[in-house]
Amino acid sequence: MNTTYGTLLVVDDNPAILTAVKISMQTVFARIITLSRPEAVLATLQTEHVDVMLLDMNFSLGTNTGQEGMMWLTAFHRRHPALPVVLMTAYADVQLAVRAMKNGAVDFVTKPWDNDELARVLKDAIDHSREVMPLDRLEKDYVRKVVGKCNGNMSKAAMLLGITRQTLYKKYHSE
Repeated sequence: MNTTYGTLLVVDDNPAILTAVKISMQTVFARIITLSRPEAVLATLQTEHVDVMLLDMNFSLGTNTGQEGMMWLTAFHRRHPALPVVLMTAYADVQLAVRAMKNGAVDFVTKPWDNDELARVLKDAIDHSREVMPLDRLEKDYVRKVVGKCNGNMSKAAMLLGITRQTLYKKYHSE
């Protein structure tokens, strides 16, 4: 029997989807927690260790824009930045997937899914989150992210980072 991958948290308002994921992933994950409301996620994350989250993009009846999922992704990522989140939707479009990745999602799957592909995506998300990144690369990535959030304003970025502009330029342009 193959090794299982810890705990999967699935968040979807459709009970049939929750059941289907639970059944199809039961041999991949040691535990699968299902929630029908994204409002319950933060409380769950306070009491449970979760290795990866599979998050639906739409929760209100009749909506298919993905805005709800993006909002929840941002909220969860803000509180639990190390938790890999894979987004799931029946209404896939490339622009939405790109925005999701920019907002912190590690991947994007569409309904209906292929069970083997879903398992691969979820396992890859966990494996990638466990990789140890060299400290200098982590620092450089963080510096670039802060500069991006400041729309390229190096003075503002340096102030937020608590370093001089000169030091910021060195860190930003180092190879």
